[in-house]
Amino acid sequence: MRGERVARRQEGLPVLDIKLPRSKAAPGEAREVLADTYRSALGEDELYTALLLTSELVSNAVRHGEGAITLRADLDENRLLVEVIDEGGGLEHVLREREFENVEGWGLRLVDRQSSRWGAHEGTTHVWFELERAGPRLGAEQNPHEDDA
Repeated sequence: MRGERVARRQEGLPVLDIKLPRSKAAPGEAREVLADTYRSALGEDELYTALLLTSELVSNAVRHGEGAITLRADLDENRLLVEVIDEGGGLEHVLREREFENVEGWGLRLVDRQSSRWGAHEGTTHVWFELERAGPRLGAEQNPHEDDA
């Protein structure tokens, strides 16, 4: 059974908020909907990394989490933010109680190495990562090197 898909536009940029099934199919569905939503806006390497890291977080939610799984993603000119939320007891206490190197599995290590930033919110299991977008951060009119071209 496929999860409910809700994609809406906020200021012209795609925002994703979907419910995923609690099954082994969830990571594949997450990759599919993320690719469908952002393929035209992301470079090939950015998309590949986003799909890989999303798959890792969703797999963790299926394997270790509880209750409903929600995938949220928001893309703007500076970064892609992806969040995976389930109704489990939270990950932040595990990260506080153990050294990061002693956390089970390689998934979070991969997220740590490949993302620009990542973290876990207090409460339910709510893990997120950001991929910083390449390119100038200033508009062309504010770019100090624009006149040099």
